[in-house]
Amino acid sequence: MATNEPEHEHREDEEAPTGDEEDTGAQVAPIIRLEEVAVTTGEEDEDAILDLKAKLYRFDKDGNQWKERGAGSVKLLKHKESGKVRLVMRQSKTLKICANHLVLPTMSVQEHAGNEKSCVWHATDFADGELKDELFCIRFPSIENCKNFMETFQEVAESQNKKEENKDATAAADALEKLSVEEKKGEKEVPAAASEESKADADKKPEESKADADKKEKEEPAPSS
Repeated sequence: MATNEPEHEHREDEEAPTGDEEDTGAQVAPIIRLEEVAVTTGEEDEDAILDLKAKLYRFDKDGNQWKERGAGSVKLLKHKESGKVRLVMRQSKTLKICANHLVLPTMSVQEHAGNEKSCVWHATDFADGELKDELFCIRFPSIENCKNFMETFQEVAESQNKKEENKDATAAADALEKLSVEEKKGEKEVPAAASEESKADADKKPEESKADADKKEKEEPAPSS
C-alpha cells in the first residue's frame, strides 16, 4: 500500500547526525595570533566641550560651488594644559579628518542664508596636512543643534580673546614690577655711593690739615738767638 509521507521527511532522517558526530569540545589554536594594539587619536590631552552629528561642506573657489567634505561627528576640544580649543570633525565610517583648526578670537560663525539648520565660518584648516584658508558650511539635523553649535563656537572665540588680553596684562604687570624693583634698587645704591664720597672727603681733610701745618711751620721765621 502506498504512503503519502513527503519525501523530505525521509531525507531528514537520513541526514540526522549520529552519536559519533557529537561535539567533543576540542579547540583548535589559530595559526596566527593577533596582538591588541593601542590606537591613539591625538585627543587624549583634550576634553570635548561639544560633540554633535553633522554634515560638512567647503566652498570650492575654482568651481564656485559647495562640495561635501563628509558626514560625522564635529567636536570642540579644549586642551587640558594650554586651554586652547580646536574644532575637529571626522567622517563617521572611515574616521578620516575632514576639519581640523583652532578656534581663534578673530573667528565668527554666522547662520547660512535661508537655512536655519546650517551656518558658515572662515578658518585656516589643517585637515589635509597643510594650512589652507577655507570657507566651511555645516548642516545639522535640527535647528536646536545648529544654535547650540553657533553659541558654543562664539563663546569659545570670545574666551580665547580674553585669555590673550589677560596674558598681555600679566606681561605688562610683570614688566612694571620689574621696573619698579630696579628703580628701588637704584635708589638704595645712590646713598651708598654718596656715603663713600663723604668718607673719602673725610679721609682727605686730615691729610690736608697736616700739609697746611707743615707749610706754616716752614714759612714762620726761625727765633733769633
